[in-house]
Amino acid sequence: MRSRFLPTILILGSLLFLAGNVGANANAEELRKVPESAVEVKLSYAPLVKKAAPAVVNIFTKKKVNPKVRKNLFNDPFFEQFFGKGFGGQKKQKTTQSALGSGVIIKADGLIITNYHVVAGADEITVALNDRREFAAKVLLEDEQTDLAVLQINSNGEKLPFLTFHDSDKLEVGDLVLAIGNPFGVGQSVTSGIVSALGRAAGTQTDIKSFIQTDAAINPGNSGGALLTMNGTLAGINSAIFSKGGGSLGIGFAIPANLVQSVMHNGLKSGKVMRPWLGADGQSLSSDMAKSLGFVRPTGVLISQIFEGGAADLAGLQSNDVVVSVDGHEITDAQALLFRISIGHLGETARVAVIRDGAEVMLRVPLTVAPEIPKRNILTLNGEQPMAGAKVGSLSPAFAIEFGLSPFVKGVVVTAVKRGSISARHKFRKGDIILKVNKTSVASGAELQKSLNAAGDAWDITLIRKGRKATLKVGR
Repeated sequence: MRSRFLPTILILGSLLFLAGNVGANANAEELRKVPESAVEVKLSYAPLVKKAAPAVVNIFTKKKVNPKVRKNLFNDPFFEQFFGKGFGGQKKQKTTQSALGSGVIIKADGLIITNYHVVAGADEITVALNDRREFAAKVLLEDEQTDLAVLQINSNGEKLPFLTFHDSDKLEVGDLVLAIGNPFGVGQSVTSGIVSALGRAAGTQTDIKSFIQTDAAINPGNSGGALLTMNGTLAGINSAIFSKGGGSLGIGFAIPANLVQSVMHNGLKSGKVMRPWLGADGQSLSSDMAKSLGFVRPTGVLISQIFEGGAADLAGLQSNDVVVSVDGHEITDAQALLFRISIGHLGETARVAVIRDGAEVMLRVPLTVAPEIPKRNILTLNGEQPMAGAKVGSLSPAFAIEFGLSPFVKGVVVTAVKRGSISARHKFRKGDIILKVNKTSVASGAELQKSLNAAGDAWDITLIRKGRKATLKVGR
């Protein structure tokens, strides 16, 4: 790997690590400086790595998967009705699929943070420490929306090395960082780089896109590993890379430490992540919008919808307010607003500054979860109608967020479609939102079933699929 000389290496920081004080960061802001001599350039990261690396672990997973079966004549549903599934061929046994990743010990009792995608669906999870000892791990918490998971290993009372969290809001572009993980399974490796950008949308499937971007080399297997500051604290959890061939191109992304802490705080007690929801929707200000509102530059979020009874409504937020900051942090766009509310701790309040009629107004917004009103009440549709065999549920803000849908949409969402059913033949899909049947609005599975049964010989079903509204016409 090509070595590189990087700016802002810290003399006193290295001395502190040599003295064994990895966590000291009291004077970190004052110690940033460019090397002034050849002696300073030759300083090593070794003392930092020596103390931090034992807290970074390798994670190995196994899960049983069904082998892909080629379709043949006897796999047709018509033959399965008479001869049963599997007729005409031997049943293939499940195969074991292995995967690897990294993780970080964040408590001395063996609490570990990693990526959701590292352990998702795993039947067995093994954690290998830096000293080669191995432990079975269990999952305490999974959150697909932030790509985070929390594991626990039993160290039999032994205190394990761990990393403390850095305040990721204090990171600056240009700060030195180290990435530690297990790339391609070759073993624990360390790469260096800088913070290339903050608040990045990495193009992943996660909802809260406010990543730390770094040029420290991150490769497959690094997922779940540590992004380390020069104070030996955890800046973030390595999660994704931008790559055309699977290797590092100098564009890697890490989940900020403050978001990691929020997920743990809001989810560990219940085993399910519940994050604060503003209860409002809006759009980022464009240059033209900012100019028309008298803003010097395009920053902030113009509020367009407010959920009645939600946090924003209770705090007094109004349509046409422009949110400009949350807890003192500037809100540049809608993604920044989502991030700032999401990292809050449930039960507390957020200070939200808005511009209303040209004046700044400060609001106290309670940090509460999205409500599940109405209840989802999952129902399997039946009868002689086009949606028989589909499972549906009533949409609420909480349920919509789980599906990655707008929490302001009302209707009935398709949660599953049974293979070979009438609904499958009519191409209904998971995630379809049913709004009307023959011009009659539906808000629950029971209402949808009733409307479908009463339709007679023709059904005009109005739905939303991937954000687009359409009407499906079906006749007997």
